[in-house]
Amino acid sequence: QVQVAESGGGSVQTGGSLRLSCTVSGNTRRHLCMGWFRQVAGKEREAVAAMATMGGSTYIADSVKGRFTMSVDNDKSTLNLQMNDLKPEDTAMYYCATNEACWWIGYPKSPEFTYWGQGTQVTVSS
Repeated sequence: QVQVAESGGGSVQTGGSLRLSCTVSGNTRRHLCMGWFRQVAGKEREAVAAMATMGGSTYIADSVKGRFTMSVDNDKSTLNLQMNDLKPEDTAMYYCATNEACWWIGYPKSPEFTYWGQGTQVTVSS
C-alpha cells in the first residue's frame, strides 16, 4: 500500500509565498515519478510540475515557470513545491501524485499517475 499526503496550503495575498510538501509512505520502490496537479471547479485538472525522482524527466508548466520550484528530499519520499509571487489565478486545490515511472508526452496527465493525495487548498487574494 502507498499513501500520499499533501500539506502546506493556505490563504495568502497576491505576491505572497507558500511551500507545499508531499510525503509518500508505504511501498515506494516502484513509484519513481512524482508530480503536482491543481484543479479549479469547472476546469480540468492540470499538471503544475513533475519529475522522475531518480533524475531524467522533468516538467514545469509555463503558467508557473519562474515562480514555482519543485524539489525532492534526499530520501526521495518527500516532494516539495515552493510557490513564490502567487497570483489569484493560482487559486486551486493542489494534488500530489506518484507513479512507477514518468511516461508523459508533452505534459503529464492525470491518468498517468496511480496514487493521489487528498489535496491541499491554495487561495490567493488581491
